[in-house]
Amino acid sequence: MSEGEGSSTYPSSAGYARINGLNLYYEVHGTGQPLVLLHGGLLTIDLTFGGILPALAATRQVVALELQGHGHTGDIDREPALRYLADDVVGLLDHLGIGRADLFGFSLGGLTALQLAVTRPARVHRLVLASTHYRPEGYHPEILDPYARPGSPRMPTERDFQEMYEAYVEVAPDPDRFEAFAEKLRPTVRRFEGWSAETLAGLAAPVLLLVGDTDFVRLEHAVEMHGLIPGSQLGVLPGTTHHNLPRRADLVVPMVEAFLTPPPEPVPPPSSAG
Repeated sequence: MSEGEGSSTYPSSAGYARINGLNLYYEVHGTGQPLVLLHGGLLTIDLTFGGILPALAATRQVVALELQGHGHTGDIDREPALRYLADDVVGLLDHLGIGRADLFGFSLGGLTALQLAVTRPARVHRLVLASTHYRPEGYHPEILDPYARPGSPRMPTERDFQEMYEAYVEVAPDPDRFEAFAEKLRPTVRRFEGWSAETLAGLAAPVLLLVGDTDFVRLEHAVEMHGLIPGSQLGVLPGTTHHNLPRRADLVVPMVEAFLTPPPEPVPPPSSAG
Protein backbone atom coordinates (compact mmCIF):
# COMPACT_ATOMS: atom_id res chain seq x y z
CA MET A 1 0.00 0.00 0.00
CA SER A 2 1.28 3.46 -0.76
CA GLU A 3 0.95 6.31 1.67
CA GLY A 4 -1.20 9.25 0.59
CA GLU A 5 -3.29 12.20 1.53
CA GLY A 6 -6.48 11.48 3.45
CA SER A 7 -9.91 12.93 3.76
CA SER A 8 -9.74 15.57 6.50
CA THR A 9 -7.25 13.48 8.48
CA TYR A 10 -4.06 11.76 7.45
CA PRO A 11 -4.68 8.04 6.90
CA SER A 12 -2.52 5.28 8.31
CA SER A 13 -2.27 4.11 4.71
CA ALA A 14 -3.86 4.73 1.35
CA GLY A 15 -3.54 3.11 -2.01
CA TYR A 16 -5.13 1.01 -4.73
CA ALA A 17 -6.13 -2.64 -4.85
CA ARG A 18 -6.77 -4.57 -8.05
CA ILE A 19 -10.31 -5.83 -7.42
CA ASN A 20 -12.60 -7.36 -10.10
CA GLY A 21 -10.87 -5.40 -12.87
CA LEU A 22 -10.95 -2.13 -10.92
CA ASN A 23 -8.09 -0.07 -9.60
CA LEU A 24 -10.02 0.43 -6.36
CA TYR A 25 -8.89 3.34 -4.18
CA TYR A 26 -9.08 2.99 -0.41
CA GLU A 27 -7.82 4.54 2.81
CA VAL A 28 -7.25 3.05 6.24
CA HIS A 29 -7.51 5.28 9.31
CA GLY A 30 -6.89 4.33 12.93
CA THR A 31 -6.90 0.95 14.65
CA GLY A 32 -9.47 -1.29 16.28
CA GLN A 33 -12.66 -3.01 15.12
CA PRO A 34 -12.96 -2.51 11.33
CA LEU A 35 -15.61 -0.07 10.10
CA VAL A 36 -16.12 0.26 6.34
CA LEU A 37 -17.42 3.59 5.03
CA LEU A 38 -19.35 3.61 1.74
CA HIS A 39 -20.03 7.01 0.19
CA GLY A 40 -23.01 8.29 -1.78
CA GLY A 41 -23.54 8.42 -5.53
CA LEU A 42 -21.27 10.88 -7.42
CA LEU A 43 -19.52 11.65 -4.14
CA THR A 44 -16.09 10.88 -2.69
CA ILE A 45 -14.79 9.76 0.69
CA ASP A 46 -14.03 13.33 1.70
CA LEU A 47 -17.26 14.87 0.43
CA THR A 48 -19.39 12.29 2.24
CA PHE A 49 -17.47 11.48 5.41
CA GLY A 50 -14.81 14.19 5.79
CA GLY A 51 -16.61 15.83 8.71
CA ILE A 52 -17.10 12.65 10.74
CA LEU A 53 -14.26 10.33 9.72
CA PRO A 54 -11.69 11.65 12.25
CA ALA A 55 -14.07 11.07 15.17
CA LEU A 56 -14.92 7.55 13.99
CA ALA A 57 -11.24 6.69 13.46
CA ALA A 58 -10.32 7.76 16.99
CA THR A 59 -11.41 4.37 18.35
CA ARG A 60 -11.73 2.13 15.27
CA GLN A 61 -9.96 0.98 12.13
CA VAL A 62 -11.87 2.91 9.47
CA VAL A 63 -11.61 1.58 5.92
CA ALA A 64 -12.99 4.09 3.40
CA LEU A 65 -13.14 3.28 -0.29
CA GLU A 66 -14.30 4.90 -3.50
CA LEU A 67 -16.66 2.80 -5.60
CA GLN A 68 -16.45 2.15 -9.32
CA GLY A 69 -16.16 5.41 -11.28
CA HIS A 70 -16.10 7.57 -8.14
CA GLY A 71 -13.26 9.77 -6.93
CA HIS A 72 -9.84 8.19 -7.38
CA THR A 73 -11.33 4.91 -8.66
CA GLY A 74 -11.65 4.87 -12.42
CA ASP A 75 -14.57 3.42 -14.34
CA ILE A 76 -14.49 0.13 -16.25
CA ASP A 77 -16.67 -1.47 -18.91
CA ARG A 78 -19.26 -2.76 -16.44
CA GLU A 79 -22.56 -1.41 -15.21
CA PRO A 80 -22.30 -0.01 -11.65
CA ALA A 81 -24.93 -2.44 -10.38
CA LEU A 82 -25.31 -3.04 -6.65
CA ARG A 83 -24.27 -6.69 -6.92
CA TYR A 84 -20.96 -5.68 -8.48
CA LEU A 85 -20.33 -2.84 -6.04
CA ALA A 86 -20.96 -5.17 -3.09
CA ASP A 87 -18.60 -7.77 -4.58
CA ASP A 88 -15.93 -5.06 -4.85
CA VAL A 89 -16.29 -4.32 -1.13
CA VAL A 90 -15.88 -8.01 -0.32
CA GLY A 91 -12.83 -8.12 -2.59
CA LEU A 92 -11.26 -5.26 -0.66
CA LEU A 93 -12.00 -6.93 2.68
CA ASP A 94 -10.26 -10.04 1.36
CA HIS A 95 -7.33 -7.93 0.14
CA LEU A 96 -6.95 -6.38 3.60
CA GLY A 97 -7.43 -9.68 5.43
CA ILE A 98 -10.65 -8.54 7.13
CA GLY A 99 -13.15 -11.33 7.64
CA ARG A 100 -16.02 -9.39 9.19
CA ALA A 101 -16.61 -5.66 9.55
CA ASP A 102 -19.15 -3.06 10.57
CA LEU A 103 -20.53 -1.13 7.59
CA PHE A 104 -21.68 2.49 7.39
CA GLY A 105 -23.24 3.28 4.02
CA PHE A 106 -24.83 6.52 2.85
CA SER A 107 -27.34 6.60 -0.03
CA LEU A 108 -25.75 4.54 -2.85
CA GLY A 109 -23.28 3.31 -0.24
CA GLY A 110 -26.20 2.31 1.98
CA LEU A 111 -27.76 0.29 -0.85
CA THR A 112 -24.38 -1.36 -1.44
CA ALA A 113 -24.04 -2.16 2.27
CA LEU A 114 -27.56 -3.60 2.36
CA GLN A 115 -26.83 -5.71 -0.74
CA LEU A 116 -23.74 -7.06 1.01
CA ALA A 117 -25.66 -7.81 4.21
CA VAL A 118 -28.28 -9.72 2.19
CA THR A 119 -25.87 -11.74 0.05
CA ARG A 120 -22.83 -12.07 2.34
CA PRO A 121 -24.20 -11.89 5.89
CA ALA A 122 -21.12 -13.60 7.37
CA ARG A 123 -19.03 -10.55 6.37
CA VAL A 124 -21.20 -8.01 8.20
CA HIS A 125 -21.13 -7.38 11.95
CA ARG A 126 -23.25 -4.26 12.47
CA LEU A 127 -24.89 -2.13 9.80
CA VAL A 128 -25.55 1.62 9.62
CA LEU A 129 -27.83 2.56 6.71
CA ALA A 130 -28.09 6.31 6.17
CA SER A 131 -30.62 7.73 3.68
CA THR A 132 -31.29 4.22 2.39
CA HIS A 133 -34.54 2.81 0.99
CA TYR A 134 -35.43 -0.79 0.22
CA ARG A 135 -38.14 -0.33 -2.42
CA PRO A 136 -38.39 2.18 -5.33
CA GLU A 137 -41.44 3.83 -3.75
CA GLY A 138 -39.32 4.64 -0.71
CA TYR A 139 -38.15 7.84 -2.44
CA HIS A 140 -40.24 11.00 -2.69
CA PRO A 141 -41.65 11.36 -6.25
CA GLU A 142 -39.51 14.36 -7.17
CA ILE A 143 -36.26 12.46 -6.58
CA LEU A 144 -36.94 10.21 -9.57
CA ASP A 145 -38.83 12.90 -11.49
CA PRO A 146 -37.57 16.44 -10.72
CA TYR A 147 -40.60 17.91 -12.53
CA ALA A 148 -43.00 16.26 -10.07
CA ARG A 149 -42.51 19.00 -7.46
CA PRO A 150 -40.50 21.94 -8.79
CA GLY A 151 -38.57 23.77 -6.09
CA SER A 152 -38.74 20.90 -3.60
CA PRO A 153 -36.42 21.52 -0.63
CA ARG A 154 -35.39 17.87 -0.82
CA MET A 155 -33.60 18.31 -4.14
CA PRO A 156 -29.84 18.97 -4.26
CA THR A 157 -28.94 22.61 -4.86
CA GLU A 158 -26.73 24.01 -7.60
CA ARG A 159 -24.02 24.38 -4.96
CA ASP A 160 -24.37 20.68 -4.07
CA PHE A 161 -23.89 19.68 -7.71
CA GLN A 162 -20.93 22.03 -8.03
CA GLU A 163 -19.29 20.43 -4.99
CA MET A 164 -19.75 16.97 -6.52
CA TYR A 165 -18.21 18.12 -9.79
CA GLU A 166 -15.25 19.85 -8.18
CA ALA A 167 -14.52 16.90 -5.89
CA TYR A 168 -14.58 14.56 -8.91
CA VAL A 169 -12.32 16.56 -11.22
CA GLU A 170 -9.81 17.11 -8.41
CA VAL A 171 -8.97 13.43 -8.01
CA ALA A 172 -10.53 11.37 -10.84
CA PRO A 173 -8.14 9.59 -13.22
CA ASP A 174 -10.27 10.92 -16.12
CA PRO A 175 -11.67 14.29 -14.91
CA ASP A 176 -13.66 14.87 -18.12
CA ARG A 177 -15.98 11.90 -17.49
CA PHE A 178 -18.15 13.36 -14.71
CA GLU A 179 -21.26 13.91 -16.85
CA ALA A 180 -20.81 10.63 -18.71
CA PHE A 181 -20.46 8.63 -15.52
CA ALA A 182 -23.42 10.43 -13.93
CA GLU A 183 -25.51 9.26 -16.89
CA LYS A 184 -24.11 5.73 -16.58
CA LEU A 185 -24.96 5.64 -12.86
CA ARG A 186 -28.53 6.89 -13.34
CA PRO A 187 -30.10 3.45 -14.08
CA THR A 188 -28.71 2.06 -10.81
CA VAL A 189 -31.21 4.32 -9.02
CA ARG A 190 -33.92 4.68 -11.68
CA ARG A 191 -34.21 0.91 -12.24
CA PHE A 192 -33.74 -0.03 -8.61
CA GLU A 193 -36.03 -2.96 -7.80
CA GLY A 194 -35.12 -3.33 -4.15
CA TRP A 195 -35.70 -6.25 -1.82
CA SER A 196 -38.75 -7.99 -0.41
CA ALA A 197 -40.12 -7.37 3.07
CA GLU A 198 -39.22 -10.96 3.87
CA THR A 199 -35.59 -10.29 2.97
CA LEU A 200 -35.41 -7.34 5.35
CA ALA A 201 -37.09 -9.38 8.06
CA GLY A 202 -34.38 -12.00 7.63
CA LEU A 203 -31.41 -9.67 8.18
CA ALA A 204 -29.13 -11.08 10.85
CA ALA A 205 -26.96 -8.02 11.50
CA PRO A 206 -28.05 -5.33 13.98
CA VAL A 207 -29.13 -2.28 11.96
CA LEU A 208 -29.21 1.46 12.64
CA LEU A 209 -31.33 3.46 10.16
CA LEU A 210 -30.59 7.19 9.79
CA VAL A 211 -32.74 9.56 7.75
CA GLY A 212 -33.11 13.32 7.50
CA ASP A 213 -36.50 14.92 7.98
CA THR A 214 -36.11 16.47 4.50
CA ASP A 215 -34.40 13.48 2.89
CA PHE A 216 -34.86 11.68 -0.42
CA VAL A 217 -36.34 8.82 1.60
CA ARG A 218 -39.92 9.18 2.82
CA LEU A 219 -40.19 9.10 6.61
CA GLU A 220 -43.01 6.56 6.39
CA HIS A 221 -40.72 4.29 4.42
CA ALA A 222 -37.95 4.57 7.02
CA VAL A 223 -40.48 3.70 9.73
CA GLU A 224 -41.62 0.73 7.63
CA MET A 225 -38.02 -0.51 7.35
CA HIS A 226 -37.62 -0.07 11.10
CA GLY A 227 -40.67 -2.25 11.64
CA LEU A 228 -39.47 -4.94 9.25
CA ILE A 229 -35.85 -5.31 10.42
CA PRO A 230 -35.73 -7.20 13.72
CA GLY A 231 -34.33 -5.14 16.59
CA SER A 232 -33.38 -2.23 14.33
CA GLN A 233 -32.94 1.34 15.57
CA LEU A 234 -34.15 4.47 13.77
CA GLY A 235 -32.82 8.00 14.03
CA VAL A 236 -34.54 10.95 12.29
CA LEU A 237 -32.29 14.00 12.05
CA PRO A 238 -34.18 17.32 12.32
CA GLY A 239 -33.51 20.11 9.86
CA THR A 240 -31.50 17.77 7.64
CA THR A 241 -31.56 17.22 3.88
CA HIS A 242 -30.23 14.17 2.09
CA HIS A 243 -27.00 15.89 1.04
CA ASN A 244 -26.33 17.26 4.51
CA LEU A 245 -27.04 14.15 6.58
CA PRO A 246 -23.44 12.86 6.81
CA ARG A 247 -22.31 16.40 7.63
CA ARG A 248 -24.37 16.50 10.82
CA ALA A 249 -21.45 15.37 12.97
CA ASP A 250 -23.19 16.72 16.07
CA LEU A 251 -25.95 14.13 15.66
CA VAL A 252 -24.48 11.37 13.50
CA VAL A 253 -21.28 10.66 15.45
CA PRO A 254 -22.90 10.10 18.87
CA MET A 255 -25.64 7.90 17.42
CA VAL A 256 -23.26 5.81 15.33
CA GLU A 257 -20.73 5.42 18.14
CA ALA A 258 -23.45 4.38 20.59
CA PHE A 259 -24.83 1.86 18.10
CA LEU A 260 -21.46 0.37 17.18
CA THR A 261 -20.41 0.06 20.82
CA PRO A 262 -23.43 -1.28 22.68
CA PRO A 263 -23.25 -1.52 26.46
CA PRO A 264 -22.10 -4.90 27.79
CA GLU A 265 -24.73 -7.38 28.79
CA PRO A 266 -25.46 -7.12 32.54
CA VAL A 267 -23.99 -9.91 34.62
CA PRO A 268 -26.68 -11.57 36.71
CA PRO A 269 -26.00 -11.52 40.46
CA PRO A 270 -24.84 -14.79 41.95
CA SER A 271 -27.66 -16.84 43.39
CA SER A 272 -27.65 -17.11 47.14
CA ALA A 273 -27.92 -20.50 48.76
CA GLY A 274 -31.20 -20.94 50.55
